[in-house]
Amino acid sequence: MSESAADFRPDWSSPPGDTILDLLEERDWSQAELAGRLGYSAKHVNQLIKGKVPLSEDAALRLERVLGGPARFWLTREAHYRARCARLADAERLDQWTWWCDQMPVRELMHAGAIQTRRIDATGRRLIVDDLLHFFGVASPDEWQHRYANLDFAFRRTRVAQSDIGAISAWLCLGEIQAEKHDGPHYDRARFRESLRQIRGLTADDPRAFEPRLRSLCGDAGVVLVVVPAIPRAHVSGVARWLSPHRALIQLSLYGKTNDRFWFTFFHEAAHLLLHGKSSVFLDDINGHPGQSREEQEADDWAGGLLIPREHEHELALLRTKSAVRDFARRLGIHPGIVAGRLQHDNLIEPSWMNDLKVSFRFVVEADDLPSDAAGA
Repeated sequence: MSESAADFRPDWSSPPGDTILDLLEERDWSQAELAGRLGYSAKHVNQLIKGKVPLSEDAALRLERVLGGPARFWLTREAHYRARCARLADAERLDQWTWWCDQMPVRELMHAGAIQTRRIDATGRRLIVDDLLHFFGVASPDEWQHRYANLDFAFRRTRVAQSDIGAISAWLCLGEIQAEKHDGPHYDRARFRESLRQIRGLTADDPRAFEPRLRSLCGDAGVVLVVVPAIPRAHVSGVARWLSPHRALIQLSLYGKTNDRFWFTFFHEAAHLLLHGKSSVFLDDINGHPGQSREEQEADDWAGGLLIPREHEHELALLRTKSAVRDFARRLGIHPGIVAGRLQHDNLIEPSWMNDLKVSFRFVVEADDLPSDAAGA
């Protein structure tokens, strides 16, 4: 092997043919001479030099014998060149897909640390498209369309305003990313139903006390519970869906932030898992219109009945003071804010009454749950 062949320092953005031409010039060989030594036609050698045909394992071995340099060098040279060509072609495609940025909550995803913070200019938009493809785990906007946008028919929405599929799909994907980090047993319906009875007793506790227990009781029954901060234009308070036939997900946004809304949303989503099939994605907004579908009405009824059992509903109309609400809540073992919320929902009191009985809180999202720093909703 010549010293020049042993000390190759190739430019990886150029084809292997450039190195071949350098060696031919060094040796004063023609392409026809090389073709004869390699056992290839002159046309094939010319196409090889121009990068129009790939440099195969056979060609690498022949070049090793004729020009020097190990076969792995030639194959690595070829691999880098083809990867570079692919990158250039991909850059052109990304430029054609920059329209997709306008359909996505780009700034919110940057803020959440889900994608890299970039300037939203011509160069930045191309890179943002690439970031979004990695985030959603798809090869192109077409695959995103197939995976998320075409799921629109499966969203059992509680209001028509939930129409920004970009924001909704981003929020759902953030939940998927969190859920992937949590292992657990297969879904056990009987155990989950029993867990919900125990979880009801947590409603009067402080979030710092009940949150770990809530996650644990759900996880032990094969239900992953994740909290993902709300994304504007998604209008989502919660979703119930199946990650697989054996594992369920409840994803909450803390949209509303008061404990009465949180607990009703949680039990509403739990009801979907207990009562309805595994094929639909039940996407809900606490400010929506209850009863819009049979499934939503059933989930509302189940959640309401668990929090305030049917045999006690007749007492609600008699609760005219905060003291009476507190006593009623204490007897039922739930937080008085839940009772106040129910009274408002049933139009038994004005929406502005007794709001001081409710508690506004923030879940502290676990550090490993989000791509960025731990944050509340």
